[in-house]
Amino acid sequence: MTRRRADDHVHPTLDDPVVTALSEGVGGPVGAHATRHPWWTPARVLVLVAAAFFALGMLQKSGCYQDTWTNDDRYTHMCYSDLPYLYTGRGLVELDWPYTDDPQVRSRYEVMEYPVGIAYFAYGAAWVTQQVADSGDVHARSDQQVEDVAATPQVRKEQRGFVIVNALVFGALAILSAWLLAGAHRRRPWDAAAFAASPALLLTGLINWDLLAVVMVAGALFTWARGRPVATGLLVGLGTATKLYPLFLLGPIAIICLRERRYRDLVDTVLAAAGAWFVLNAPAYVVGQDEWKRFWEFNSERGPDLGSAWLVVSQWSGEAIAAGTVNHWSWALFGLWCAAVAAVGFRAPSTPRLAQLGFLVVAGFLLVNKVYSPQYVLWLLPLAVLARPRWRDQLVWQASEVVYFASVWWYLNGDLQPNEGDQVGWYWVAILIRMLGELYLVAIVTRDVLRPDLDPVLGDRGDDPSVEPADHQLVPNQRNRAEPALFHA
Repeated sequence: MTRRRADDHVHPTLDDPVVTALSEGVGGPVGAHATRHPWWTPARVLVLVAAAFFALGMLQKSGCYQDTWTNDDRYTHMCYSDLPYLYTGRGLVELDWPYTDDPQVRSRYEVMEYPVGIAYFAYGAAWVTQQVADSGDVHARSDQQVEDVAATPQVRKEQRGFVIVNALVFGALAILSAWLLAGAHRRRPWDAAAFAASPALLLTGLINWDLLAVVMVAGALFTWARGRPVATGLLVGLGTATKLYPLFLLGPIAIICLRERRYRDLVDTVLAAAGAWFVLNAPAYVVGQDEWKRFWEFNSERGPDLGSAWLVVSQWSGEAIAAGTVNHWSWALFGLWCAAVAAVGFRAPSTPRLAQLGFLVVAGFLLVNKVYSPQYVLWLLPLAVLARPRWRDQLVWQASEVVYFASVWWYLNGDLQPNEGDQVGWYWVAILIRMLGELYLVAIVTRDVLRPDLDPVLGDRGDDPSVEPADHQLVPNQRNRAEPALFHA
């Protein structure tokens, strides 16, 4: 049983074997007579750590900044980002509304292939960028060729500014996410350290707009732990309007509510999610129905893409796999995966935690999806650190992600093609390592669900009468008992 001190926090030096071993270098685990610092609470420490790691992530991308992501340094320095390319490639440079059906705009720029939450945010970030950069009348740029617009020094300056504006917001969202995760379990705030100090967050946080959805998932975990199903639904709905994957949290919530006969909570969550999604999507749908559909069409039309097992199969066999074929098989496999997760959830001796079931579902989606961009690790991150709060397991999984992160840039730069041949076996190995690392964590979390005594969160309560669960969901059966932009969409 985990030892606790009087402040009733689970202390990592007493709880996690890796942290316990590392603490020997600074005097050993926290002592029984240690007192809490009056200002440096765990949440504040984690906020500072998240800020520091995200700042390091910005520094890691600085190799591309001066050249505005215009040469192969974006691959050799591993500092690629979709943001500057989409600024000039989707009409943001002229501040064109993403959902306009103006023929002139549509003849010049592709429709933005993202859900509305990202499109709205990108448009707002472009406006802020142009105000700060004193860009003048950007609509007058429509008199020039698109290629000429993108090559001007002023627009290059705006591209760099656009990345900075986004990065500052992303940094704030990463900090907020760490704070929310620290509060998801009142006695285990340090579990969020694996998010705040994550190599995955450092390396991939600036590739695309995924952190906009990540903070919604972190917020949903926080509000669900506090017994606020309506707030959880609102965050799931807003997250789904930003990236599709937060929708998958509704399945785990349904399992929990059905096990505990919390039917009202389930209805409230689903209705709130649907309402939030509808409100955010309605303006775009009304003013540009065809443009609104582009996200769905783009994802339906694309074939096997970077990071996916489907790409390995296609390249290894030398046969192109039609988008329709991949669509049918990937959704069928995901449906089977969800059925398996549901079976595990209902057969578990005690009600699983939302982070556990959510991690299993999202992991399954990524493993069978036809594209697995490097920044998609962020989708799993807030779920994983709460699902399995053990540094050993987090480091094993995230190490596999770091291997893939390096390999994808070498692959795109042609460095994994020996003698300029067609074989890219080392890239396939990197994809396999990534999948195995994820499957390792899936296996550990599944075991914890089926064996709650091995779950670091549930299993350490033992027979200590002073230990109360932090929230209702922790009580078993409580009521019952390619080319830029490479990684878009």
